[in-house]
Amino acid sequence: MDKLQFSVKADNGRKGDPSVGPIYRNLLSEHSFPPIDSHFKTTWDVFTSSVQKYPNNRMLGWRELVDGKWGPYVWKTYKAIYEEVLHVAYAIRASGLQPGCKVGIYGSNCPQWIVAMEACNAQSLICVPLYDTLGAGAVNFILEHAEVDIVFVQDKKVKQLLDPDCTHTRRLKVTWALDDKYIDCFTSMEDKEREIADSIGVKSFSWNDFLDMGSKNPSELQTPEPSDICTIMYTSGTNGDPKGVILTHENATTNINGVDLFMEQFEDKMTENDVYLSFLPLAHILDRIIEEYYFRKGASVGFFHGDINAIRDDIMELKPTFLAGVPRVLERIYEGVLKGLEELNPRRRKIFDILYNYKLKWLQAGYKQKKASPFADMLAFNKIKNKLGGGLRLIVSGGAPLSPEVEEFLRVTSCAFVLQGYVSVRVCICSDKKLSDPMADKKASENQIAPGIINYSAVLRIPIKLD
Repeated sequence: MDKLQFSVKADNGRKGDPSVGPIYRNLLSEHSFPPIDSHFKTTWDVFTSSVQKYPNNRMLGWRELVDGKWGPYVWKTYKAIYEEVLHVAYAIRASGLQPGCKVGIYGSNCPQWIVAMEACNAQSLICVPLYDTLGAGAVNFILEHAEVDIVFVQDKKVKQLLDPDCTHTRRLKVTWALDDKYIDCFTSMEDKEREIADSIGVKSFSWNDFLDMGSKNPSELQTPEPSDICTIMYTSGTNGDPKGVILTHENATTNINGVDLFMEQFEDKMTENDVYLSFLPLAHILDRIIEEYYFRKGASVGFFHGDINAIRDDIMELKPTFLAGVPRVLERIYEGVLKGLEELNPRRRKIFDILYNYKLKWLQAGYKQKKASPFADMLAFNKIKNKLGGGLRLIVSGGAPLSPEVEEFLRVTSCAFVLQGYVSVRVCICSDKKLSDPMADKKASENQIAPGIINYSAVLRIPIKLD
């Protein structure tokens, strides 16, 4: 089979300092980039449009701890979240913040994280996410570097924020504890922590107190323009100090539109009925853009309950149709399936291997997932699909390369599309697989990258001078 082409050369590059290799574009942008959607100029437009179009759709879901056990997912609709966003936005305005001020969000993924983010969008504030894994030193660096004015903080992270090494806290105007009932780990700020905050001149509020303040102080929203800064995304700081990238609303909505166009190439279209499991950090652009895309579609986002080692329990309860994870999470799924296979008697294991190779052959021949081998799916692979919730249609791996062995295994056994997402400088998402059918011809597609629909792909050679 001829080698499949997933990108087109837009320019031959140039020599110089730095030199630039050939520049490639996505096949869908071969002649020109797609036009910007005039209905979605800012991320606030994305959210409010879905509120108007899908007010009663489930938007954000979480699990509550009942009698020591995690219960079923509880949901709030787009309309309910919108009302909560307004209260937070009003409270921010009542606290004296003006458009352009920076707002930190420091904590794990949860509904309040999204509410705080949308409240920033509503008031033209700049959202500055912080990884919940960061310590006091890295937190202080980001707060100072971004000149953050206020912080929404998870109760477990208040200690880091009040650490003596986090000197910027003294210059904060307000801190708000993300402490509602959504997830058990979010509880009220302790009295001792409040006393420390008061002693250094920082006002602190619980989440409910802040909502109450907003409900009593309604005001006009100061919505953003496309050219306004939406967020400053920082790296996790594994290689030196965290580095921040400034993204405007236009940049964010263009990427959301690009993801939408990309997803339209799939056999099964994403709709308002899709469900996404959120456990990758919202401080990372991959999860952020995916969730923004889901909000655009009027679809649902359910949050994991906080223990990554028990993620399978959340998967079985939520029954997601879309799962994005780092290789280690997908490797655990792979290892779990292999463990189950080891328990099969030799005859059944032999049958599994035959069905696996049979389906793999047809996938590599270019057949789509549903048509590669319905017979093999019925006999073997639907059982594995059901252990992943039963509705999974798309798996995206990001953060690091996924091994070819695990990738191929998931392609065959999960009955879902499997893609590897690449995030460049926390700005854009690319895929390394064929757009029309990412399952087709694995061998023909390896070592190729399909640039994001709204960006170029090229290699720069920059000389490094050594002392």
